[in-house]
Formats: sequence, C-alpha cells, structure tokens
Amino acid sequence: MARFWISSEAGHIGTDTQIGFDARLRTVSAWASPAAIEVESSLFRALAVLRVVVLVNAIGLTAYRAGNYVSVTAAIVCGLVMIGWTAFAIWAYAAPSRRTALLVGADLAIALGLLLVTPLLKGPGFHASVPGFWVSGALLACAIHYRWVGGLLAGAALAAVDLGLREYIDQSIYGNAFLLFIGGPVVGYMCESVQRMALQRDEAERAAARAEERTRLARAVHDGVLQVLALVQRRGGELDGDAELGRLAGEQERELRALIRGEQPGRHPGAGMVDLAAALAELETGNVTVSGPASAVELPAHAAEEIVAATGAALDNVRLHVGEDARAWVLLQAFPDHVEVSVRDEGPGIPDGRLAEAERDGRLGIVGSIRGRILDLGGTAELSTGRTGTEWELIVPRRGLEKVEQR
Repeated sequence: MARFWISSEAGHIGTDTQIGFDARLRTVSAWASPAAIEVESSLFRALAVLRVVVLVNAIGLTAYRAGNYVSVTAAIVCGLVMIGWTAFAIWAYAAPSRRTALLVGADLAIALGLLLVTPLLKGPGFHASVPGFWVSGALLACAIHYRWVGGLLAGAALAAVDLGLREYIDQSIYGNAFLLFIGGPVVGYMCESVQRMALQRDEAERAAARAEERTRLARAVHDGVLQVLALVQRRGGELDGDAELGRLAGEQERELRALIRGEQPGRHPGAGMVDLAAALAELETGNVTVSGPASAVELPAHAAEEIVAATGAALDNVRLHVGEDARAWVLLQAFPDHVEVSVRDEGPGIPDGRLAEAERDGRLGIVGSIRGRILDLGGTAELSTGRTGTEWELIVPRRGLEKVEQR
C-alpha cells in the first residue's frame, strides 16, 4: 500500500512512488551537471586513444590470420567496418550532445554483430573472434555513459555471445569472457565515483563561495547599517519627538543582527558545544543590544551557560538599580586563547562602598552570580563604575574549560 506524504516545500500531497521518482530525477540532473559531463568527456577522450590502440591490434591480427577467414574479401570488409566505426565513434562521443542511447546502443550492436558473424567468416571451430579486444571500446563506452549498470549489461551481453558461439571453452576463452563480464561494472563504478567526487568538489566550492559572500555581507552590514541603526535608536530615545523612530530603528537593528547570526556558516556547534554568540543574542531586548562576531564562538556547554548567566545577572542589576527602561550594551569578543564579554550601561554608577555594604549584609548577587561564576571558570570579572555608567568586563580563558565541564 502506498503511503501519502505532504511536502512542506511544495505544499502538495504525493506518494512513496512519487518520492522515489523525484529522487531519480535529482540523480539524473546531477549526471547532467557540468562537472559530471566534464568528467565523462575526459574519460571519452582517454577511450578514443584506447580505441585506436585496439583497432591497430585488431587490424594487425586480421592481416596475420587472413588465412583463417573463408575469404580475404571477408577479412578486408571486417577490417574496414572496424576502421570506419572507430573513426565515427571517436567523433561522435567527442560532443556530449551526441552521446545518446542510440549511439551507445549502435556501438554495442556492431561489436556484438562482429562476434556473431565470426563462425560464418572463420568456421565453427574458430579460436579467436573477428573483433578480438576491439569490443572493449563499446564495453567501456557503455560503462562510462551509463556507469556500473551499463557496464554490467554490456559485459554480460558480450561475454554471453562470445561463450555461446564456441564449440569448446578452454581456460583462455573463459578468462577473456570473465574479464569482459567483470570489467564493465568495475570501470562503470569507478567512473561514477569520479563523477560524484567532481560533484562534491563543485558543491564544496560553491558552499565556500556562498560562505565567503555571507561573511562579507555580514561584515558590511555590521559595520555600516547596524551601527547607524543603533545610533538612531539612541538618539531617538533622547528626543521625545523621535521616540517612535528610535523604537523602529531598534527593531530593525535586532532583526538584522538575527539575520546575520542565522545565515553565518559554522552556526552548528559539535556535540557538547554551544555557540556563545547565539546564546548571548537571546538576551537582546528593546533596551539591550548584543554585539558579537559574525561567526560562531564555540565553548563547552557548561562554560557558555555560566557566562550567559553572569551576563544576565549584570543586566538584571541594570534593570534593578538604573531602571526598567535603562539602555545596556553587551559586547562579545573572541580571541584564540580567551573570550571577553563586556556589559555596559549609562546609569549613574555605583556609589562608593555600596558593594562592600551589600556583601556585609549578605546580598551576594554580584559576588556570587557574576564574579563567582566567572572565577569558577578560571576567569576574571572586573567592574568599572562612575558617573558615566557601569561596565563589567568578563574574561574567560578557553584553555581548561573541558576540565571544568567534567567536574
């Protein structure tokens, strides 16, 4: 019974049969890609050289064994057929547009035809067939164009006809037929593998180009549009008449930052790792702006969670002591040996002695929620405060975080 499925991309209903058909269509389109065709063309150019070599061998053997033929005229006709078809095949296979099923089928049919007429031209007790190794040209053409399936079918047909015409089969005859049978699919599989590698190489190059372009655009947007929007948002908040403009600028700034983070490559951390930049971005609100690198900043999950929690505690202090509508800025910087997170506001600052008083009274929010978390990670948490606002600078070394994770 066929099962039904719903495509979220195309918005239609189909069956398992349709799924299989679509998959085959994608495979066919892949073989028609420029990379696959170029590989096939290179192989056909190599085959053209091989065709000339086996033709010279076949003509030489035909001339040497002309006495085995019923007549010399028959030997000459067979030689002319092989020469004419070899020249035509080399020309025909040179253009991808001419590599049709008709051409490949005719190539194989002529090879089989020369095998079938061998008993008539040499008698029933013949030892060597008329075309000899010349049939390898048709075999390899099937393998190159139709990959291992074509090679298997062509090899089986040639081997079966060759063995079926013999009055007796010795080790040499069997060995030649076995090579035809096994050589086709092996060569076809190798051709398919080379084409797949070419497709993967092209896809990797396209992905790298797309990633480079996204990074360039992200840098341009980050350095230009986002900075302007942040400035408009701050100025809009200062001027009552432009409050709505500031709010809209803030919304657009957050959407652009989210777009940049979502499209950047490397936003899929490995097992047990967290993208700190993406985690800190979750803290962004209408009053909180989060800035960071365009690429992922991977840290062990526990370390990233602690840094985010410490940053959240610093933002809680801004809302509690400066005001619910107070503006705050979070900046993440990633270095090879450590990461830095700064949290800044534009409040009145913390009065002298306030922190020491809070610690004596048992209010350990800053000591435990911020400094304690960062110290446990082997880092430092420095506080700068004054009339122009308060800034936390959290520095966490990358080295040793895996051990912290295991504790």
